[in-house]
Amino acid sequence: MKKFFALAVLFLGTSLGFAQSLDSNTGIVEKPTPLTKKGQMFVFFGWNRAAFSNSDIRFSGNGYNFQLNNVSAQDRPTKFGIVYFNPGWFTVVQYNFRAGYFIKDNLAIVLGIDHMKYVMDQNQTVNFSGHISDPKYAGMVQNGQVNLQDEQFLTFEHTDGLNYENLGIEKYQKISTSKNWDIVWSYGVGAGFMFPKSNVKLFGNERSDRFHVAGIGTDARASINLVFAKHWMLRLEGKAGYINMWDIKTTLNNKPDKAQQDFVFGQVLAGIGYTFNTKKNK
Repeated sequence: MKKFFALAVLFLGTSLGFAQSLDSNTGIVEKPTPLTKKGQMFVFFGWNRAAFSNSDIRFSGNGYNFQLNNVSAQDRPTKFGIVYFNPGWFTVVQYNFRAGYFIKDNLAIVLGIDHMKYVMDQNQTVNFSGHISDPKYAGMVQNGQVNLQDEQFLTFEHTDGLNYENLGIEKYQKISTSKNWDIVWSYGVGAGFMFPKSNVKLFGNERSDRFHVAGIGTDARASINLVFAKHWMLRLEGKAGYINMWDIKTTLNNKPDKAQQDFVFGQVLAGIGYTFNTKKNK
């Protein structure tokens, strides 16, 4: 990850060195024309890595009401290969989609889908508080703690995935421009709802695996964008946010069984996009 950021900084520094162009006839350095954005639209597709803070997860249902404290989790990136470029398998990877519209030269409204994957670490022992009526699973609690390693007590994932459907507003500022490309940085905020497909298996019950609106999310983001050949765009983005899900389904039926959790997340993403109605000022 450090090498990734270092390459991004090197790329940006190199690009800034070509921010002006020389008129071959007069020998005078010409001031480059900026990229006009008002009325422009863009679409973007990329891939992400994510990290999550530890969280307390509360489970409630018929015969139990308890909380697991300070539970750790990781993302689950797919091994790099053809799956990253096969349209039929795009949901297998951790991906991002954006569609944006510039309402001003430097301001865009952006609709986004962040498809992250959240996997609870099995190799951990966590603190337990609450009650379980089933003696088999109540017996797995020892001295106020439960070991999750053997997967009999709980498996808990949002791997199909941790879907953050969001609407954001982003402000853009020119860094450098030339005849054939523009470098622009942006920053903004977003908010939306969580639509995970949570894979949960609690107490040996059949695994819950369905899409459901579970809560909300918010974020702040910043990105570096290289627009080249008038229409194509490369983007490197960093994002930090907060997720609160109070209605995570833990069973396949309509019983009131559910889980609740909230946590902070961080995300780094990169990808390629295409702009529409792009033109240069005259």
